[in-house]
Order: sequence, then C-alpha cells, then structure tokens
Amino acid sequence: MTEAKEEVAVPRDFYDYKRLHSYPLIKHSDMNEEMRAEAMELCVTACEKFQSNNEAAAKMIKESLDKKFGSPWHCVVGESYGYEITHELKNLLYMFFAGSLAVTVWKCS
Repeated sequence: MTEAKEEVAVPRDFYDYKRLHSYPLIKHSDMNEEMRAEAMELCVTACEKFQSNNEAAAKMIKESLDKKFGSPWHCVVGESYGYEITHELKNLLYMFFAGSLAVTVWKCS
C-alpha cells in the first residue's frame, strides 16, 4: 500500500523573499562604523537566540551595550511599532532583521 502525499504549492518568489530578508537591514544609524558593526552583530545574535521572546532579546542587547559602551542604553525589539526619541548624537541604530522584526537601540543621558 502506498500513501499519496499532497504537495503544497509554494510560490517560487517566497524563497527569494526569505533569502533576501535573512540579513540585517539598517534603516537609519548615526553611529560610527565600528560601533554600528558591533551593535548590529549583537542585535542579530540576540534575535536569533530568542526568536520567540522579543523581551529577552531586548534585555540581552541592552545589557551587552551597557557593558561595552557604557550606560544608559535603551532597546526596543518587535514588529509594527513607531517611535520618536531624543538621543545622544552618534548613538542610534534602527534596523530590520528576518523580514519584519525591527530593532531600535539608542543611548541617552
């Protein structure tokens, strides 16, 4: 007896979309190149580690940036949010990861 498997039709461009959005996309940043690279790497690591828990990812990012660059850093991780903030110059990063997951980090004193 053989079982018939039902195939699900997946649009061909679906895989292209997933491949295109599997890297971090920086929407706005005024950080210097070195700080931006480290912050971006940290955000990607935290979002991959805590895929289903945005609060834990934000906490990891905030604590790591506090240790690395001095406090007080702030972090928001999520989908479909807006923001208007006051921050220190050269200390803002707004990026997307894995398509629709946004990460905003900034420092203010």
